[in-house]
Amino acid sequence: MIFDTHVHYDDPAFDEDRDSLIASLEKAGIGNVVDIGASVDTTRKALELAHKYDFIYAAVGVHPSEVEELTEDSFELLREWSEDGRCVAIGEIGLDYHWPEPGRELQKKWFRRQLDLARQKQLPVVIHSRDAAKDTVDIMKEEHAEEIGGVVHCFSYTKEIAKECLDMGFYIGVGGVVTFKNGKKLREVVEITPIEKILLETDCPYLAPEPYRGKRNSSLYLPYVVEEIAKIKNISAEEVIRITENNAKTMYNLHL
Repeated sequence: MIFDTHVHYDDPAFDEDRDSLIASLEKAGIGNVVDIGASVDTTRKALELAHKYDFIYAAVGVHPSEVEELTEDSFELLREWSEDGRCVAIGEIGLDYHWPEPGRELQKKWFRRQLDLARQKQLPVVIHSRDAAKDTVDIMKEEHAEEIGGVVHCFSYTKEIAKECLDMGFYIGVGGVVTFKNGKKLREVVEITPIEKILLETDCPYLAPEPYRGKRNSSLYLPYVVEEIAKIKNISAEEVIRITENNAKTMYNLHL
């Protein structure tokens, strides 16, 4: 079964048909999904979904674009939630320099704090990094992220940066962008990344693959990503599904 390692089914984009969509996943070959927190509120909702559906798990964390909301009190909430039996990771955390706000120093502070939380709770991390390759890798090295483990999700950098992440034992998250005409850089990353270090993800409702680019994404579109990876790796789609499912279970410490 396909394991979608990164979804946002808590997003308002799914308010109209969330339950029916989630109910349709198993029949479509989707085995497990992890709903990823991006703010205090979405983390709460991710955990609610994980308690409602036995094949959904949750990641607890605050996205770099939302760190202005973090206080010592809300950080304590994250700490509390990270002990929930349905929480399998700390994320998504990291750096996003695409917009001028929040300030870079604030982003770095909370990235480090959440990495430390993951270390304390012995959970992997889901790292979001956009237009911030050097600082992300530097902090990962300084904080010895190789001892924590996790994934750089929705990977958007060069194969050289991918090698640095792989050297630290991290997985590479691959989604719809690999099918885009302008997705050459990610296809090169998939080429050099061992299949044992690739995770399938949608980041839905964002980044739907071709031929649905620009529309609302969901786990139902992951077969397009599987086909593209199979083509690049010159292996069968079944192998891609089997190996990446094992990868996800290994990273998230799930003995299913």
